[in-house]
Amino acid sequence: MRSAQSKIIDRQSAIALVARLKREGKCVVLANGCFDTLHVGHVRYLSGAKREGDILLVAVNADASVACLKGPGRPVLDEQARAQLVAALRDVDYVVIFTEPDVAPLLEELRPDVHAKGTDYTAETVPERATSERLGIRVAIVGDPKNHSTRDFFASIRKGPNG
Repeated sequence: MRSAQSKIIDRQSAIALVARLKREGKCVVLANGCFDTLHVGHVRYLSGAKREGDILLVAVNADASVACLKGPGRPVLDEQARAQLVAALRDVDYVVIFTEPDVAPLLEELRPDVHAKGTDYTAETVPERATSERLGIRVAIVGDPKNHSTRDFFASIRKGPNG
């Protein structure tokens, strides 16, 4: 079994890897997120994404994009720590860090077969839907119902055990 650190690759390596895997006939799935901090919903989302193909590549938002998306005090964990936690999951084959607010540019560069999104989206609300459609990338909504989030997790910690 490969180490978590060895699963983290740079963007150029990811582009070359996906091209090679597709030439070999592998179905490549791209999932993405902030993963600050990792919780059961993330694990279920990534497990569902893995079931959509042969290889799961997870794009983790860079620190600056998490701060823009999530607001003050975020991310709690830096991008390298978040990438390593995601890479440590059995279902994850590779991890790449990206700087943009969404993965549309990465979809353009990688051209995976499947773009997996969590159940907080529908096929109509996926931010990268138009890009996926134009490139012929199938969008899959995967994971369990969105009834947990990092924001809610942090709120419950602040409340304490007696609420």
